Amino acid sequence: MPKIKTHRGAAKRFKKTAGGKIKGFHAFHSHILGKKSAKRKRKLSSSIIISPADADRLKRLLP
Repeated sequence: MPKIKTHRGAAKRFKKTAGGKIKGFHAFHSHILGKKSAKRKRKLSSSIIISPADADRLKRLLP
């Protein structure tokens, strides 16, 4: 059976934590930032743990 290839697009956007969870970034922090408050932009710049529903699909892309 051949090796499973890593999905390169997903690998650039998500990382696996030591506990096996998937870490990613918030959306809505790339442009049109003038109307967003400083608090909102600060919160969006931090990383997040992807929800379990989405993590199941991502685990297939990141073996």
